[in-house]
Amino acid sequence: MNLKIDHNSTKPLHKQAEELIRNLIDTPEYRDGQYLPKEVYLSEQLKISRNTLRQAISTLVTEGLLVRKKGVGTRVQKKKIFSGASNWLSFSEEMRILGIDIHNFELQIIRHEVSAEVAAFFGIEVGTKVMRLERLRGKKDAPFVYFISEFSPQIPISASENFNRPLYEILERDYGVVAFTSKEEISAAAADPFIAAKLEIKQGEPILIRKRYVYDINNNPIEFNVGCYRADSFTYTIESKRNI
Repeated sequence: MNLKIDHNSTKPLHKQAEELIRNLIDTPEYRDGQYLPKEVYLSEQLKISRNTLRQAISTLVTEGLLVRKKGVGTRVQKKKIFSGASNWLSFSEEMRILGIDIHNFELQIIRHEVSAEVAAFFGIEVGTKVMRLERLRGKKDAPFVYFISEFSPQIPISASENFNRPLYEILERDYGVVAFTSKEEISAAAADPFIAAKLEIKQGEPILIRKRYVYDINNNPIEFNVGCYRADSFTYTIESKRNI
C-alpha cells in the first residue's frame, strides 16, 4: 500500500499519518493481527519524524486498534465485533459491513413454551408456544455467538425458511413484518456449562449477553432475542452528544 503524506496540506501531519494507518490496518494483510512495519521504515516512507508518527500510533493504541509491545513492535488488534447504539442493524448486516464472512455451525427451530419474561413482552400467557430459533454462529474457524430468537405468535414463521438469508429480510419479504425499533440490554455473566460448550470456552469464562426487544413500525413486539457472545470478540460502542 502506497503511504504518502501531503506536506502542503493544512491538516496536521500526525492526523494525516493516523488516517493512513487506519486505512492500512483495515487491509486483509493486517486486519487479523499482523505487525506494522517498523517505525523507522514508516517515518522514512511518510517523510515525518518518529515523534510525529508515534503521536498518530498512540491515538490508535488508545482506541484499541493497535497494541504496542516494547522491544517487539506494534501490531494490529484482531478485529472484534463492534456494535453501536444508533441506526441499529441485524447481526448479518453488522457482519457484512465489517467484512466478516459468517458461518452457521448449528441451527434449529422449534415450537417452545415461552417464559414469563417473553410472555410479558408479547402480551401472551405464560406457557404459550411460539417459534424459537437457535443458532450458533461465528467465523469460519470458530463460533463466537449463540443466538436465541423467539417470535410473536402473530408471525407464522416456520422451519421451512432458508435461514442463510438475513432474518429481518425473511420477516419483511415473506411476512410483511418490518423490524423498526430495537431496545437492548447488555450485561456480563460467567458462561454456564451449556454456553461454554457451544462457544468453545471454559465454564465460568466471561461472556457478554445482548438482549434485544424488537418492534415493528407500528410498535408491535415481533422478536425477543438473546445473544451470548464470547467476551473477547464483541465490543459495544455508544456515541452521545450534548444538547448545547
